[in-house]
Amino acid sequence: QVRLEESGGGLVQPGGSLKLSCIVSGGDFGRKVMGWYRQAPGEERDLVASIGPQGGTYYRDLMKGRVTISRDDAKNTVYLQMNALDTGDTGVYYCKMGSTTSIVGGPHYWGQGTQVTVTS
Repeated sequence: QVRLEESGGGLVQPGGSLKLSCIVSGGDFGRKVMGWYRQAPGEERDLVASIGPQGGTYYRDLMKGRVTISRDDAKNTVYLQMNALDTGDTGVYYCKMGSTTSIVGGPHYWGQGTQVTVTS
């Protein structure tokens, strides 16, 4: 059974930073593409960034330049460092395990999400 558990969300002021973590059990983590998605209130869930099993990264324009995705295969964990946050970044952030080659399509698993609220 595959389980993804996010943490690190919370309340932050504009301009602040947060680092999200996602610990994965099961699912052969080291061979899978991992990703972070954001779902703002009333909007669809959008890809923020993904990282492949060899460490190659992809960033959507959504938060490009303000986030860094990384992974630690020894800890079965993927991270999302977020900087220069603004109110538009408020939402639920989800961790996703994709296939061995892609974050979209094919078998995948989601975490339960972690809330990030940016407010003064």
